[in-house]
Parts: sequence; C-alpha cells; structure tokens
Amino acid sequence: MRKIVFRSFMAKMVTACFLATALLLTAHVYPVWAETALHEGTPAKYTFFFIGDGMAMSQRTAAEMYMSSKEKGSKKVLLLMNQFPAQGMTTTHAANRFITGSAAAGTALACGIKTNINYISVDPDFKTVKTMAEMAKEKGMKVGIVSSVSIDHATPASFYAHQPTRKMYHEIGMDLAKSGFDYFAGGGLKDPTGKKSKKPLGDTLRVAKKNGYRIVENRRKFMALTKRSGKVIAFNKNLPDGKALPYHMDNTSEDITLAEFTKKGIELLDNSKGFFMMVEGGKIDWACHANDAVASIKDTLAFDEAIGVAYDFYEKHPDETLIVVTGDHECGGLTLGFAGTAYASHFDILKNQKVSFKVFTNKIMAEYKKAHAGKAQFEDMIPILKKYFGLEAAGKGQLALKDYELAELRRAFIQSMAEVKINKGTADYLLYGGYDPFTVKITHVLNRKAGLAWTSYSHTGVPVLTSAIGVGAETFNGYYDNTDVAKKLMAVMGALGEMKLAVNW
Repeated sequence: MRKIVFRSFMAKMVTACFLATALLLTAHVYPVWAETALHEGTPAKYTFFFIGDGMAMSQRTAAEMYMSSKEKGSKKVLLLMNQFPAQGMTTTHAANRFITGSAAAGTALACGIKTNINYISVDPDFKTVKTMAEMAKEKGMKVGIVSSVSIDHATPASFYAHQPTRKMYHEIGMDLAKSGFDYFAGGGLKDPTGKKSKKPLGDTLRVAKKNGYRIVENRRKFMALTKRSGKVIAFNKNLPDGKALPYHMDNTSEDITLAEFTKKGIELLDNSKGFFMMVEGGKIDWACHANDAVASIKDTLAFDEAIGVAYDFYEKHPDETLIVVTGDHECGGLTLGFAGTAYASHFDILKNQKVSFKVFTNKIMAEYKKAHAGKAQFEDMIPILKKYFGLEAAGKGQLALKDYELAELRRAFIQSMAEVKINKGTADYLLYGGYDPFTVKITHVLNRKAGLAWTSYSHTGVPVLTSAIGVGAETFNGYYDNTDVAKKLMAVMGALGEMKLAVNW
C-alpha cells in the first residue's frame, strides 16, 4: 500500500466531527453556498473525481482492518484515500427524501444542486442543469467517465445525461452517444436498442460510431488503444450481472480492472488543455445491498488501487492536479461491531471467503439445484460451506458453526430450495432481503463471526467521507453538503461562474 506522510488523519476527523456536532446542535440546516470554502487561485489542469458508491466511513475502515489483519499484528495498513491531507464529512440527503438514491446523489455531485429521487441532472422541476463534466468539455478539456457498473447507471449518467428518471437507460445511452466526451469505460449499456423504451431512438452504439467513437469490447484491443485512437467507448467483455464488471474478487485474467481503466484513461486523455475524469467504484454499493462484506471490501481495495493510479499521475504534476474522493451515500448500514463478538473483532477470518455472493448464488448453488432437483439435503452443504467460506460444522475455533447458526443456515437452505418469494414487510425480508436466503445467511454468519453486522439492504443517511489532495485540496476540509463538493470542484476547475449561471444563483 502507498504511504503518504501528512498531518494526522485522526486529528482531521476529530476536527470534522467537532464541526459536525456544533452544526447539529446550533441549527437543523445544512451548509449553504455562502458558507462553503471555495478555491480562488489558479485552476487545476487535471481533475480526478472518484466516487465510491455506497462507501462511507464503515466501508473504508472495514477495508483497512481487513488489510491490517492480513499483516498479522504489524502496523495498521491505511487506504491511500485515507492518507490524503484534506478530509471532510459530507451530508447526502436528496431534495425529497432524507435517505438518498444514487441518481439524486449523483446529480448533487455532478451539478451542485439538490434534486428528487431518480432524477438525472435535472432539478425538481425537470429543468436541465449543466454538469461539471460538460463545463470541462466546454473549456476545451478532455473528459472521461469510468465505472465498474453499467456506464448508463445513475452515477456515471449524472455527469453526461439529463433525464427525468434513471430508469430510462435507452435515452441515457443516447445522451452518452451524443455527449462528445472523449472516453467512456467499464460496464456496458443496459438498453442500447431501446427494447425497454416507450419511444426507441435507434441503436445507441451505431449512433456512437457515427459520432466518431471507437467501440472496444475485449482486453487485447483495449490495451492496444493509444492517443491516436480518438474517442473511445470501452467495455469489459465479461459483464455477468446488470452489464457490470465482475466483483473484483471474482475477476479472471481476461477482466479489465478499475485501475486499468483509469490508467488507460489518463493515457488517452492527457493533453495540453488538461482533462476531467470521473471514476466510480459502483459495486461497493451492490455488495453492501447484498450484505456481503468481503465483496465490498475487495471492491473498495480495487477502488483505492484506481486512486493510486491517479496519485502516481499527481506526483508528476503536483501543482496542476486535484484528486477528490467521496461516496454518494452509505449502503447496508454496515457496523464495525456485533453483539455476538462484543468488543472483539476477527477480520482475519474473512479471507476464507473465496467467491462473491453473486457467484455463489448464480453458479455454485444454481449448479447444485440443477443436479439435485427434488433430492436436496442440507448435509450436502457442509463441505461447500467449508470450501468457499471456511465455516465448519464441527470443530473448534472462530469458524466453527454453533448449533443456532446451523439451525439458521438449515432454515435458509430450505427457503432457497423451495424458491419461496420473499416480500417486503415480512419477517423473512428482514432476514434475507431480496437475495437468495441461503447465500445471504452464509455471509451474515461469516460477517458476524468477524465482528461485522448490517442493519439494512438499502442505503442509509449517515454522512460520507470526502478526501482530497492537490490544487485547492484544503477547501475540502470540514463539514458540508454533497452539493458543496461539486461547487468546490467547479471552483478548482475554474468553472464556478458557469455553475452560477446554470442555476441562476
């Protein structure tokens, strides 16, 4: 892991927490434009904006503790993002709901305004609002958008599309094809031909090609891209769920990582006028929705590795570069502590999980169901639990299953085999959410043994961390709203005036 020597991160966080407490005690309001610190110096030439979807303090800390546990008692391992000199706390509410969604949060981070749940870069009255990526393009900079989920998903879409709902994937894809941005990379498109649209607008990729984009869909062709390649839309070949990249822990040698997408983006975007690049770690959120701590941790580490690629670039251009890292919201209500382990933590046992919940459900359990239709037995799962999660039905140690845990797993197994539909508002929904009961119960048991627990299968309203290094980084210290993150970035990019005009401020 990279090491940066700065003044104490903990001191920064104590200051931030003090400010947060003071604000909450004095007024039930969020910071407004006039109160937020803005950069007034020379604009940055290169701007990186990293968004960990579903990533708050718990997700960051869990990843650090996991890495530290692998060091077997040596000095704590720090994420690179947690070593940045500027550290702030950021509120995330939407215009019409306290617990936000990725579209409203993405719009706040891309445009600097509050909007309603599911809206993509339009205000609550559906008025189009210019994004910072569009402002960068108008200034002559090159622009890149990267995500580990589908590139038409809510967060990346918030930087180039303007639609009344995030569910209009076809229309969002057409906005991408017509954006003129220089580099799109990561996951695929969910509705490129408009099969789910009421008014199909054509073939998205055909329109993109007509507008000068080169479409790349495998690792070999991706790695061969150069600055002479022109505008690029690059997809990973393997998109196993929702047109997203695999969870990082399930990657094969043929998969392109988020760090590799980021590195190639720098190579293609670097030019005399500078660039803006947004990189989303989208599957951190998806893993937390499913309450799979290990998948979330591994994707958080992959996200930090991508930040490391940007940091390497920053070290070559320290006076011209800004890197900002934030989350759009927390997901899952991840707690670093569990009643069953009291004050103890056992992060080291998480290394025993070999696959994500998605691979376990869609491959391992699917194959078992097919081979054992009508004759499934819970006892068949005992060696499978050991092989993929390290859990033991007999024996001693932290991974030994207690009688009540075996009973929980047996009940969940029966539910899975019966394929009972679980509805919200029922007791079983609290146990399993909308996921395969047996799979989610396994991750719950393993996570609890490690000293982790979950409160939700949805987002929560806790603040997220925002970290920064480079030009204007000091303005990201303190406690502020997610709309202020956008305003601070726009100020560093020299686009604040355009923002004020865009929202009639």
